Amino acid sequence: MNSIILDSQKVEPSKVVCIARNYVAHIEELKNEVPDEMSIFIKPNSSITDELSIPPFGECHYEGEITFLIKNNKFAGVGFGLDLTLRDIQSKLKSKGLPWEKAKAFDRAAVFSKFIPFEGDVNKLGIELYINGELKQKGDVNLMIYKPQEIFEEAKKYFTFFDYDLLMSGTPKGVGTYKKGDIFSGKVLYDNDIIVEKDWIVR
Repeated sequence: MNSIILDSQKVEPSKVVCIARNYVAHIEELKNEVPDEMSIFIKPNSSITDELSIPPFGECHYEGEITFLIKNNKFAGVGFGLDLTLRDIQSKLKSKGLPWEKAKAFDRAAVFSKFIPFEGDVNKLGIELYINGELKQKGDVNLMIYKPQEIFEEAKKYFTFFDYDLLMSGTPKGVGTYKKGDIFSGKVLYDNDIIVEKDWIVR
């Protein structure tokens, strides 16, 4: 089983639960429709990694997200996550009304920083993603269509959350492709102060 780091301890999430289309500006940049209900999908444990690479197939996009760690059926930690998406494959699958797993749930498609314990106000959280020193994505909970607790409550209707499972809360605008050697810097902010920061060099 693949693991993540919570407060210097290795733990093993059974899955990553994600929401699609949760920031209006991101929906608009991809020319999608604003959903009338939540669209939720899962990445398996096999997609979890702490290294950022380029898959050997498809056009891969980065999507930075505030990510929550679940323990005892509540938010217990927070970290920075990258939801990697094979955009060309996703578009083809969507056009045929087919599931997205090949585009979203492939190996190493869920890249995470370390996680820190968190019991604060989720409404004060935000993220920033820099690539080669340039700010590419910036967003916060106030810009979300569905707030984190609302996503969690909806997802629990369908999926059992085991301790250390992860919840990704959607990506703001600014997604795009990347290349080998790019330097990513992902930051989680709380009340505008950085509480989690992780750098990656694309392999």
